[in-house]
Order: sequence, then structure tokens, then C-alpha cells
Amino acid sequence: MDFEADGSTIFDLWRLRCYGLSLPEAVDVTDEDLRPAVRSLQPLLAEVRPGWFSVAS
Repeated sequence: MDFEADGSTIFDLWRLRCYGLSLPEAVDVTDEDLRPAVRSLQPLLAEVRPGWFSVAS
């Protein structure tokens, strides 16, 4: 996670991939797999800038 200037939390695909690799049973996926998966979660998630996502408000 990272933070926007207003304090809201955001994440990018690299951080999501690092999280997957840190799990007890590591999950290693490519950006090409992650991008459409994360975008498919809209409107729950909002793409606040290209490649950066936040929980929609």
C-alpha cells in the first residue's frame, strides 16, 4: 500500500505481486494476468491513475 496526498490508500500491480509472493504458499503472477483481474473488480476498485488502484468510495 501507498498513500495519496489526501491520505487515501492506493496500490499498484507491483505491490500486489509482492504481496502474493509473501504468502506462505507464494502466488507468482505476471502484470499481464493481474491488470485485467484488478480492472474486472471495478466498480469496487477505482483506477486513480494508470496502474494505481484504490477502494472506490
